[in-house]
Amino acid sequence: MPGSIQSLERAAAVLRLLAGGERRLGLSDVASSLGLAKGTTHGILRTLQQEGFVEQEPVSGKYQLGAELLRLGNSYLDVHELRARALVWTDDLARSSGEAAYLGVLHQHGVLIVHHVFRPDDGRQVLEVGAMQPLHSTALGKVLSAFDPVAHNEVAEGELAALTARTVTGSAEFESVLELTRSRGWGSDLEETWDGVASVAAPVYDRRRMPVGAVGVTGAVERLCDADGIQSRLVAAVRDCARAVSRDLGAGRF
Repeated sequence: MPGSIQSLERAAAVLRLLAGGERRLGLSDVASSLGLAKGTTHGILRTLQQEGFVEQEPVSGKYQLGAELLRLGNSYLDVHELRARALVWTDDLARSSGEAAYLGVLHQHGVLIVHHVFRPDDGRQVLEVGAMQPLHSTALGKVLSAFDPVAHNEVAEGELAALTARTVTGSAEFESVLELTRSRGWGSDLEETWDGVASVAAPVYDRRRMPVGAVGVTGAVERLCDADGIQSRLVAAVRDCARAVSRDLGAGRF
């Protein structure tokens, strides 16, 4: 098993030191606290400063945590807040639909499942929090790709792999799917990711009216679909849930 990288360990130690105590420390203070040579410490601080993780006060020359760490922290908090706001509404969605409810966000060219409510029956189920789903075939992924420009760019640059016989793999056809998703406000997956499985999802917005995730339900085709496709009651339930979460995030009515 590969060992740890010493330079990264030292950089992490510097950040932890600046995060506690006086929060503003000089070069000598940092070096002596961590038992490092001044030259080594200065190199670490200079690199962290270049990346925006550390800032240096012009007058005193002391170092403090930088804005980039705040940005990364806010990114985590955004996802944490999204999940916290969605807990009650996704529970209600699973109960009213009788299906498993999922909350997903864009992550590393895919959909990261950040919350999963089991289908309300006695069937065997596996918790999928932390699982990754494809952007191009799942309902959650299509919604993110349709409403989030970053997700759209990522899916456009990737491969539209055929996961089942129904997966859309052509770029022009996929763009048409996204246009339909935008026009009706929700997306679907009819056996495009897994045989016999269907899903429907809708976008969640934050207080800036920016898409921050998608919520939906997934289940067997015979339960979710009728002759016209996804049952209208399920579409309505998912969209109501997405609107409720969005309102709780400060998006207001839309």
